[in-house]
Amino acid sequence: MCPGRFGNQADHFLGALGFAKGLDRTLVLPPWVEYKFGLPRSVTTSSIYLCSCYFLPTVNCVSLQIQVPFNTYFKVEPLLKYHRVMLMEKFMSEVAPKVWPEGQRKGFVLKSLYVGCPAFCYMSRGDNGECNAKEGNPFGPFWDTFNVSFDGSEFYGPLHYDIYHHKRMADDWSRRFPPKKFPVLAFTGAPASFPVQSDNLELQQYLEWSEDVRMKAMEVIHELLPSGPFVGIHLRNGRDWEKACQHVEQSPLLFSAPQCLGYNGEHGTATPELCMPPAKQILAQLRRAVKATRARGVYVASDNNHMIPEINKALKDLKVGWIQVEAVKAPEDDPHLDLAILGQSNLFIGNCISSFTAFVKRDRDSNGLPSNFWAFPHSQTILQHDEF
Repeated sequence: MCPGRFGNQADHFLGALGFAKGLDRTLVLPPWVEYKFGLPRSVTTSSIYLCSCYFLPTVNCVSLQIQVPFNTYFKVEPLLKYHRVMLMEKFMSEVAPKVWPEGQRKGFVLKSLYVGCPAFCYMSRGDNGECNAKEGNPFGPFWDTFNVSFDGSEFYGPLHYDIYHHKRMADDWSRRFPPKKFPVLAFTGAPASFPVQSDNLELQQYLEWSEDVRMKAMEVIHELLPSGPFVGIHLRNGRDWEKACQHVEQSPLLFSAPQCLGYNGEHGTATPELCMPPAKQILAQLRRAVKATRARGVYVASDNNHMIPEINKALKDLKVGWIQVEAVKAPEDDPHLDLAILGQSNLFIGNCISSFTAFVKRDRDSNGLPSNFWAFPHSQTILQHDEF
């Protein structure tokens, strides 16, 4: 098994950050988990504490797990404005030998529907009455990277991690697991929900790209796009996504759908077009957006088909001054670079169901920038006769 993509991990990170603050424990920032498919093991590049691997497991994938230090992509300092955090590498080298030595390591895990979930657990997993925190991939390889073996299990049910709507929940955690006796709560599954709780959306403002990512994004914008406004779009259209969208009508709030439909479905219901918008819908909506913003270019991010030829054909009669409006993509696949660039666009259009889009939407919301979704509101699916 493997963790979800970056968008899922980011949702879990925000939840873990809110949970740590609610418990008044320092959040240890683990590496981001990435994969090279077809290979089996993990490698690294490169409290009063609450340790959490914020990933959402999925099934049927075998791959090399790459652990990228948190600060490769994001700055640590802005997070400190909200709450205490510490890189896991620093925690393991400087703090763990004092407060979490070998022989005193227990894992905490919440019961999960996914096979292979981890050890500070809601209930036992397996037949031995333990959490089995390191069973399966990515769990075993993740902890092996830091030479961590657990000395036991703690079951925390019926406690849960929604500290916003259950006022005494944080106190219940502290009474059951007092910091003096349990200085470290080592969760191998995120103490957070997916998609991110609405209460944690505003925490995105503390997640700032590292200087390296920011500079790369600015270089690509400068090199590939003409000076002036540009529209950024996200096209989620891989085979895995096509299969997932087959279930959208049975799961009206599938994945990150609450970002446009509302957490209670108050803004509508999910449709196949919302999940997998047809090319005609994308091209018509993009054309309207380019004309409305007088954009000089379009930046496309996609997990599969960027539709560059189709987009450029649809925009071939649009010019701003002497500049022909054209679509471009990054020369190499780099989802973090895509995210950073999309966050800088004058207008962003993304997929309502996708957690990748959700990251961009939260980032732009925190900076007061506009975002739209394909085929939403549903009235946008009605095409005007003069759009092509």
